[in-house]
Formats: sequence, C-alpha cells, structure tokens
Amino acid sequence: MPRPLVSLECPTQSRSPGGIWVTSGATNHKEPGDVEAPTPEQVEKLKEVVAFPEDCKGSEHLAVLAFLYLYLSICRKQRTLPSLDVSVWSELPTGAGLGSSAAYAVCLAAALLTACEQIPNPLRDGEHASRWATEDLEFINKWAFQGERVIHGNPSGVDNAVSTWGGALRYQRGQMTPLKRPPALKILLTNTQVPRSTKALVANVRSRLIKFPKIVAPLLDSMDAISLECERVLGETTEAGLAPEQYRMLEELIDMNQHHLNALGVGHTSLDQLCQVTRAQGLHSKLTGAGGGGCGITLLRPDVGQPTVEVTKQALAGCGFDCWETSIGAPGVSIHQAASLDTAIRQALNGL
Repeated sequence: MPRPLVSLECPTQSRSPGGIWVTSGATNHKEPGDVEAPTPEQVEKLKEVVAFPEDCKGSEHLAVLAFLYLYLSICRKQRTLPSLDVSVWSELPTGAGLGSSAAYAVCLAAALLTACEQIPNPLRDGEHASRWATEDLEFINKWAFQGERVIHGNPSGVDNAVSTWGGALRYQRGQMTPLKRPPALKILLTNTQVPRSTKALVANVRSRLIKFPKIVAPLLDSMDAISLECERVLGETTEAGLAPEQYRMLEELIDMNQHHLNALGVGHTSLDQLCQVTRAQGLHSKLTGAGGGGCGITLLRPDVGQPTVEVTKQALAGCGFDCWETSIGAPGVSIHQAASLDTAIRQALNGL
C-alpha cells in the first residue's frame, strides 16, 4: 500500500512550520513516559493561534492542528522549542477509510519523539531502513492516538495501532492482539471516490440496532464469527503460504461479510458496482472502512494471472474508480535513509 513519509530537518531559522512564531516560556516538564490527551480547550486555543474558524473540519485544518498539538506536547521538555522543517508526502487519499490520518499521526509522533531524543534513532550506519524497539513503538502509538483524537475526537485506536505495528491485528471489545503469522495477501484496493461520513454511518447502524434488535444483533454476532473464522484460516498459514482451499474459504467469508454489511445499511451502489465488476473476473470483493462509498478490497489468489488483474483494473477505472495493486501484512512505521528512498518520493519531498 502507498505509505506516507515524514522527513524532518533542523534548519537555523527560528520559527515553526506554517509560519507560526512560537516562544517557549516556563513549562511543566513531564516525565518521558507521560502522554496526555488533548482537551477541547486546548484544541480551541490552537484554532485561535492559527486563526482557524471554530467549525473547521477540512483535512488540511485538522492535520495542522494535530501537528501543532503533537509538536507542542512532545517537544515541551526541550529547554526551547526546536525549530523544525516538516515535509509530509503521501499517496493515501483522505476521507476514503484507509487510515490516512492515523498514518500521518504515527509518522509525526515517531519523527518528533526521535528528533527530541525521547526515543533513540534505531538507524545504524550502513542501514537503509530500520524500526524502533517494542517499547519505543508503544510510546509512538500512544502519542499517535492523541493526534488521532485531535482529528477525530473519539477514535478506536485501531488505525494508529496498525500503522505503528504493521501486520494484522484482531480488535475485539476494545482489545487489540497482533496476529502471529499474517500472510502477505495480494489485493486490489479500490477507491470509489464517493465521500461518506463515518460518524453518520455508525449512528445509522446504532439506530438500526435499536429499531430491530432481534435482527441486527444476530447480524453483528455473525460478522464476529466471520472475523474469527478468517483469523483461524490465516493462522494456518505455512511457509508455502495458504492452500487453494483456504483461499476459497476466504472468498466465501468475504462474500458473506459484504452481504451482512449491506444488511446493516453501510453499503452503497458504487460498492455494489465494484463487486459486480470484480465478480465478472472470478474475483471477490468487500468494502473496507466505514462503507457508504469509500474503498473496497478484492482478494487476488496466486492463480490469478496479470492479464486478469489488468482487465479488472481497467474496468474499475472505467467506472471512475481509482485502483491499486497492493498487499496486506506490510511492516509498520519505519525510519529511512534519505538516499534509500525512491526517486519519485525524493522529488516529491524536495518540491514541497
């Protein structure tokens, strides 16, 4: 999947990113492990500082507020607030249910914590990329969650956890558990480009549960069982990968899950079209994220040839959708040597 990248440099100029002058007065220095949640009063004060309207909800506005909160909170242990240039480049579309805000918050938290030496830089001489130790990743994840709170108010913490740890996680009753051996499943990731509101969709499901409890509650229980069965199948992965019959089971589970999601009211005609287009090529798809538009995923079995993939991508593009080939099970947040980055990424960062 396309990954956001944050590059930090320390220039000699004395103002913070975005042209906001910051002075550091007396602060209450916290211990390194302290992580504080943003209060509504703090968020409103940040809006005043950057002259944002009170009801600002645009992704750019929220991204700036999240950066400022993390910068001021993480860097306040410094004798003076450091002057930093922060360049952000991403291929992740916003508002599509792909966790772009969480990836952004995780990258910011990792970069700021490393720059302020609250966690060590894990990159060693001669290495192109590296990851932090477990305890440092936990610290990154805690701060990233606070950035998500600035943006979303009351997030689950799933997106920032996945962006931090990578791989695959089970989320059940507020508890997150990494899957031990998640296979690198190839998928098509399709953005229908239909905007939707996660908050509104969740509220509609809650309303339907209240209105039809004996119908909706069993649906939710069945979806939980589908998830657990999927976890069981993935847990049987060997070094050779999944067997053909296991892929067929995953496809059945995908289809059942998508039907249940439609019954809950989070489907959309664009997602139905996505499923129809891929089904014509013998592929199976479901929505991802909140539904109501946004994105869907299509499982690519190992026996699916590239010509079939290209035909499918062209058909989806013909529907006005964006489509990428990617995989599930990638590593989480990492630090890279600038020289090791792809030329396109270096050019994008240099152009910011």
